Amino acid sequence: MIGAVVRFVVSAIVLMLVGYLLPGITVSGFVGALIAAAVIAILGYAVEAVLGENVSPRSRGLVGFITAAVIIYLAQFIVPSYLSVSLLGSLLAAFVIGLVDAFVPTTIR
Repeated sequence: MIGAVVRFVVSAIVLMLVGYLLPGITVSGFVGALIAAAVIAILGYAVEAVLGENVSPRSRGLVGFITAAVIIYLAQFIVPSYLSVSLLGSLLAAFVIGLVDAFVPTTIR
């Protein structure tokens, strides 16, 4: 349970930093980042439930990277007042979030 909370907060912080540092993505404040992270997490779980664990944004590889970019891009349509993302911005965000997720131990392996 604590791992899920840590992963959620880390995702929100990384999303805020990505919005600040990279072009093509805009996040409106920490509350907006938390809401966007929640939407991205819900979409990720839905995609994993429908298509299986191999296409999960948490999985490694090209398929997981593309899935994460699509989820980030689609999230802007659910919370347009908190998140605005271009196609390039979603690719960059998926890359940076994937890197951080690879190095921040939020799950017990």
